[in-house]
Amino acid sequence: MKINYIRNVLSLMLIVLSLLFIVNCSSDESSSDEVQASSISITGNFLPFGEVNIMSSSASQSVLVRGSNLSSNLEISITENFEISLDDINFTNQLTVSRSDANNADQMLYVRFSPSATAIGVITGTLTLESDSATTQALVLNGLGLDTTPVINVNSLSFNFDDTPVSQQSSTVSLVVNGNNLASGIDINLSEGFEASFDGNTFMNTLQIPSATANDETLVYVRFSPIAVGATTGMLSLANTEASSVDIALNGLGLALVHNYITFNSERLAFGGAYSQTATQTFNLHDDVSNVETIKMYVKLRCPSVGCDEWDVYANVKVKDEASGELYELGRYITPYWNDNSQLDRGFEFDVTDFKSLLTGATELRIRTECWNDRGYEVTVDFDYIEGTPDYPYYAISRVIAYDDWSTSGVPYGINHSFDLDKSVSIPSNSESTHLRTIISGWGHATPNDADGRPCAEWCYRTHDVKINGANMFQHNLSPLGCASNPVNNQDPGNWQPDRAGWCPGMVVPVRTDQFGTSMAGNSFTFEYDYEDWVNNQSNGDAFYATSTFVVVKSNTPINKPVVTE
Repeated sequence: MKINYIRNVLSLMLIVLSLLFIVNCSSDESSSDEVQASSISITGNFLPFGEVNIMSSSASQSVLVRGSNLSSNLEISITENFEISLDDINFTNQLTVSRSDANNADQMLYVRFSPSATAIGVITGTLTLESDSATTQALVLNGLGLDTTPVINVNSLSFNFDDTPVSQQSSTVSLVVNGNNLASGIDINLSEGFEASFDGNTFMNTLQIPSATANDETLVYVRFSPIAVGATTGMLSLANTEASSVDIALNGLGLALVHNYITFNSERLAFGGAYSQTATQTFNLHDDVSNVETIKMYVKLRCPSVGCDEWDVYANVKVKDEASGELYELGRYITPYWNDNSQLDRGFEFDVTDFKSLLTGATELRIRTECWNDRGYEVTVDFDYIEGTPDYPYYAISRVIAYDDWSTSGVPYGINHSFDLDKSVSIPSNSESTHLRTIISGWGHATPNDADGRPCAEWCYRTHDVKINGANMFQHNLSPLGCASNPVNNQDPGNWQPDRAGWCPGMVVPVRTDQFGTSMAGNSFTFEYDYEDWVNNQSNGDAFYATSTFVVVKSNTPINKPVVTE
């Protein structure tokens, strides 16, 4: 009985366990079905939205979205400058789709680009779909926001032009003008001295870009046409009734207009070999000097094929005064040892404005170099007539003393001589400015030497007086010029570096200008050139001072030459 009871209990327990197993198995299968993975799917994609004016919206694009086994609502959001909608009518930045709707059917989602007032240029955004139980999905969006504000665009806000002579034109610069959202034309106005053109041929101070092409790229040629010497600043203004004006700064430097005349051109001057130390010729120079402010003369030396003179020699250029028949010294220079003056771009430079009244029309010129061999130089002389506002429109000039043909035809120094150094000068009554113009250089190695070993008159430093009415009024100090720093320094093996008295080898002999404190109008005065006292002991040859002095008068009315009495 006891065994049967135990068997019955065991059988009952097996039945219960079997039932529990069946139930548990049934429960596991049911749970597996309920926890299937949640997901968010998107069917379709978005193309770039392209160009859209700010404060407006593009056409919409759409995709299908759907949830699967979502346990919470589907939240859809989009970043600034983009909008979303479920009906393509009502757009916003955030939407909620219920869990049941998202899980049961595809939802059509519309997206558009709506750039704000500041969303100009390339704009990117993000569309985000999320639900608590699913992996978040995101799509990148982009569009181009266009500014609708009327505006004038240019490629530069300033231009600097080449230095340009007055009454001529610079090369052009290109201004690119591009309007946006303009309904009317663009007016272009330029300051005086600047001008513009659409075709590069016809230039004006005012132009207009018509309304039909105001929003297109327009090429404008701009150039500098100075009306005065010196720095010029101006403005090119672009104006439109809808847009803010644009101002472009313009800058240029007006140069004086220069008329150049070449006279002697590579004229060979030498001694021997059928050459001469002197050449004389008549040239046609500038006819009207009324608006000429300055006249510059340039002397260019070139070595002939056989080479240059090995010595530093006296040389000058003269102009003929037709009234007196005399030759007036325009400029003096000393040639370099062994070489030319090619280290100077245009050669030796001289200001010869004082001779303005003689350097006009048919003009006789003479050049001379004191070369004593058949090498010599090839000499070119040219003149720049520089336009501008003269200090006075009328000039006149007269010779006072002229002992300047050769180095040794100067005034003997330190001995008795018969050279006339005393003159009487009468100034015209309408003179408004009077000055003396002197060129002086010493020659010779006469003794006694100075205490520092310098013989005269090439080396000895001296101060000479110009006496007016018997009193010392002006002084000429023949002191060192710094020969070693001469830019014409290719003179080896010549003795070019030691300082001479007021001149250097390979350099212009300086002009000494003495300006009277008054106009001297209608006055007469006595003139004397008084060399500093010194006595030549005649033990080492002679000393000379080649000296030329002219008196120059200027006026605002036509003026006659001063009268010089011997």
